[in-house]
Amino acid sequence: MAAPQVSAAQAIGEYLQSPDDLLKISAFRKKLEKEKASIDARLKSGVKEQLDATREGLTKLLGTRNNVQAIKEEMQIVDRMCSDPQNDVSTFDQISRVSMVHRNFEQTEEMVNNLLELNSKLDVLEELLEAESRIIIGPAPNLLPIHFHINRLEAFRNQTMHQAKKASANSRHKLARMFERLNKLIEDFEAYIMELARNVLPLVRAGYPQVVVKLIKIAELEAREDEKAIAIRLVKKAAKMDAASKFKSMQANARIIKHYRSKTTKAISDSIKANFDDAYTRHQHDPGAFLGGLGWIYQDLIRIESDVVPCFPPSYEIHAFYIKEYHRTLNATLQRIIDSEPDASIMLDLHAWIKEYKKSMKELNVAPELLDPPLLGGEEQNLIEDYLKLIVKKLDEWSANLMKTEIQEFTTRSDPPEVDSDGLYGTQGAIILFQMVNQQIDAATESGQGAILARVVGEVNRVMRSIQDQWTKVVEAELKKQTEKPEEVVGGLAEYCIALANDQIKSADNTEALLGRLEPLVSEKYRTPISEKLNDAIDGNLDVAKKCIQTFIDIILNDLKPATKQLFQPTWYDGIMEQIVLTMRDYMADQSYINPSLLELLVEYLLDAFLVTYLTALANCSKLRMPAATERIKEDISTVFSFFSGFKPTKELEPYFEVVDLILAMLEASKSMVFLSFWAFAKVHGPCIPFVEGLMKVRGDFDRSAVSEVMDSIKRKVKDEGLTDPPEPTIMKKITVQSTLSRFLRT
Repeated sequence: MAAPQVSAAQAIGEYLQSPDDLLKISAFRKKLEKEKASIDARLKSGVKEQLDATREGLTKLLGTRNNVQAIKEEMQIVDRMCSDPQNDVSTFDQISRVSMVHRNFEQTEEMVNNLLELNSKLDVLEELLEAESRIIIGPAPNLLPIHFHINRLEAFRNQTMHQAKKASANSRHKLARMFERLNKLIEDFEAYIMELARNVLPLVRAGYPQVVVKLIKIAELEAREDEKAIAIRLVKKAAKMDAASKFKSMQANARIIKHYRSKTTKAISDSIKANFDDAYTRHQHDPGAFLGGLGWIYQDLIRIESDVVPCFPPSYEIHAFYIKEYHRTLNATLQRIIDSEPDASIMLDLHAWIKEYKKSMKELNVAPELLDPPLLGGEEQNLIEDYLKLIVKKLDEWSANLMKTEIQEFTTRSDPPEVDSDGLYGTQGAIILFQMVNQQIDAATESGQGAILARVVGEVNRVMRSIQDQWTKVVEAELKKQTEKPEEVVGGLAEYCIALANDQIKSADNTEALLGRLEPLVSEKYRTPISEKLNDAIDGNLDVAKKCIQTFIDIILNDLKPATKQLFQPTWYDGIMEQIVLTMRDYMADQSYINPSLLELLVEYLLDAFLVTYLTALANCSKLRMPAATERIKEDISTVFSFFSGFKPTKELEPYFEVVDLILAMLEASKSMVFLSFWAFAKVHGPCIPFVEGLMKVRGDFDRSAVSEVMDSIKRKVKDEGLTDPPEPTIMKKITVQSTLSRFLRT
């Protein structure tokens, strides 16, 4: 960083800090002059030294150029003398021919001897190679000697076949046949070398790293020979035949390029692929076991870094090579698992395994760039989507098949409902449904991810809601058939409605237990949606159960229509309530097969339905014979009360029948006392003017003027007191009062 520049004023300011410093100006001037003189002297000396050095360098540069020119001229003279030695040596031609004859004689003698000894050498080498090949995982003591001698024999073959190019075809054929054993030996040796390359890691594990070192030495030597052969071919290709003719190696070279280095690395790649293929084949039908057993990958990489890497030259970058090959082959194998369309649980296992793999490779200090491309294209999150799609598909398939069977059984009713271990009506559908649900929930739970669990719960809710909607429609359709065309409908609908209601309660209990099991497993973020979805499913179960109970009541009321139509008609005075109660008792005979909580609901629904039917009939009757009508009502209510007391305690029943007592009081009261009875009724149920007016009109002991007088006083009091309906609607809200015309048409 450059020092900041200081102005002259600032420099002077440092010396003149106070008025007294003005007296020292002359001393400061002398000091600065001395410093300036010293700096000038040093600058002159430095400039002189630089000039001298530059002058000396230029002198040497000129001398060097003269020397180079002199050498160039001498080399040209040498080149002219070498290019045509005949100009200087008169007997050069004779010397050249004698030299050529001598060289050819030596080469011929050497070739003959080598050909004579070829088979014996091959016998020894074949025996040694066979012994080495039998034990791949071994010390391989003769590996380098075998390679040395095979290499020499191969060079001899190449030279011989090159020199025989001008020989006859028959001679070349004979030579080729003589070298067939050598060719086979070379092939066998290369196969042995590649087998060693495929077993680099096992050799190191077995304590034979020196074999790997020998293997790489051979690969490096062959690579250098390949480079020489390629260089010679490039020279010949460049048409520099004069240059090539000066070198014996160029003339005789006929080497086959071996590419040992690339073949070695390919063999290593093949061995890695074979290891993955073996592991995948062992667990082809159990991908989960395959993923669980892949710990050997990390063990291999650790051993490679510690023991294999030192056996290879740095140029191989063998550690990075191994990591890339393991990663690439792993990626291909995982893709095979995806392509095999595994179970949904395997998708979750695979997602969790990839996450753990990244973590483990990071702990092994593996550079991220070596793990390219990412496993499954870096889209492992899509596994979750694929898992959810598979869950949706399977849940839809299973639920569709389940509902097809269940609906068929429900509509045909060829057999009575099954009785479960608790002695209740039921079907297998609820059990099968929750086996299916728990299977998927358990798989999602094992993923350890609240998001996955929440989404699976959402799909479960969707399926359960769909099933509930289907049951609601089926029950409605079956009830419609029962009421409109009873002669065409098979029996047993009431029992099957009870069985379905029991199943819904069982499903609600199972869902509640599931919710209790899942809530502690997730954070608040996912606890709320899971709770909402499962509670929604529980509500749906209860709605279907209530629908079934209401349908059961509707079936009873449908069977009671002939009897209820006679209520408050002339035949009613003879007593028909026993018939009604007998019918209800027949339907309630199966109470032991009903879930206790449903039985209580059923009794409440039936009691409410009876009272609504009874009071509606009373509100819409034409005329009551008094006091016979009130006596008959009392007998009816007594009979019904006795029936329902078999299902509910008396104290719980009394509030239900209180409305009948209040209505009876209005029927029994005299004209002057009706108002008091009405007031007691109205304080509980509201004015209900249409009902009360109708009730007064059907009293046989009141004429029109009496009814008018009573109703005027009631309406006036209601208006004066501002009497309105109660905040909570009572049973009277369910009573439908027909118009006068409707009653007339009915009679």
